[in-house]
Amino acid sequence: MNRHDFVLQGEYIELYTLLKLLAIAPSGGAAKTMVAEGLVRVDGELETRKARKLYAGALVQTDEDEVHVRAG
Repeated sequence: MNRHDFVLQGEYIELYTLLKLLAIAPSGGAAKTMVAEGLVRVDGELETRKARKLYAGALVQTDEDEVHVRAG
């Protein structure tokens, strides 16, 4: 599993944007599809909201990646 630490530049980041920025998904559209297909968990729960706001402390997981969102 690939582990990533993402440092927030603002108050939050939207889920699909995070997946795109870290190249977990090759594009924003692909990131939205991943979420819609149930391939992403946030804090251990299946997440289907593409634009879910992620704040510091959030844990995002896919089959191959784990992202810890940190305060900036």
